[in-house]
Amino acid sequence: MLMPRRFLPSLSLLTAFDAAARTGSITKAARELNLTQSAVSRQIKLLEQQLEVELFVRERQTIRLSLAGEVYAREIRDALHRISMASLNLRANPRGGTLNLAILPTFGTRWLAPRLPRFLARHAGITINLVTRLSQFDFRLEPVDAAIHFGAPHWPGAEMVLLRREFVVPACAPALAAEYGFVEPADLRRAPLLHLTTRPDAWERWFAAHDVPPEPVHGMLFDHFATAAQAAVSGLGVALLPTFLVEDDLRRGDLVPALDLVTESAERYYLAWPAERATYPPLVAFREWLLEETAGDR
Repeated sequence: MLMPRRFLPSLSLLTAFDAAARTGSITKAARELNLTQSAVSRQIKLLEQQLEVELFVRERQTIRLSLAGEVYAREIRDALHRISMASLNLRANPRGGTLNLAILPTFGTRWLAPRLPRFLARHAGITINLVTRLSQFDFRLEPVDAAIHFGAPHWPGAEMVLLRREFVVPACAPALAAEYGFVEPADLRRAPLLHLTTRPDAWERWFAAHDVPPEPVHGMLFDHFATAAQAAVSGLGVALLPTFLVEDDLRRGDLVPALDLVTESAERYYLAWPAERATYPPLVAFREWLLEETAGDR
């Protein structure tokens, strides 16, 4: 359905309004846009006339957003940002082969990034932009084509494909392992335990899986596996870490298993995408390549 013209203001009117809303000044907005003050004032006035709403309250030589203006400014800023990013992506790759991918930080840096050159060598026309997301989000509100997800195979409004399983091991610095001399799972309760904020019950579940009586588990909190792993390397405690993300640390001896007990996580890694992007060529190419890379891990 064609949107009525009055609900589609020109970009020049919107950018003038956005600049004035952000800076709180016609003078600063004019300087930012390289326009005269009168030109900015005129564009804002035209926008108000077109919308039939007063966006600013004018007091002597100052302006401030009206209540309606505050709401409109937030909505417009997001829309302008999306237009700007779309233009930037198109300029970076005129053929339109851009994939905006949301990644889990440690998965992205330790597993995906080292493998991306293989994908880009096969698909030289595709540009991949990476953004960090720790949990599910609404694809309708984010300029993202797909996301790496860890958890259950459920994401409202999205399609998903299984990438890989995960196995975790309690790991720590060699000196800490020697200090405590762990022999059985219950021994780990004597040591400082490191926790991930996105998996707050991981240690409780691990102890339960090894028949250790349930008790509250306390310790330091981290938001990324990478920082938790580094804390473990530094001797701050024992962390439950995915084996495939700390292979190098274990191989170098920076980390050692506190106990040689590798446990499979109940959750899995998935690639998720909004249904309407399922046939988007860069996503199709990336999905097929990613499934090849993880074929032996499912």
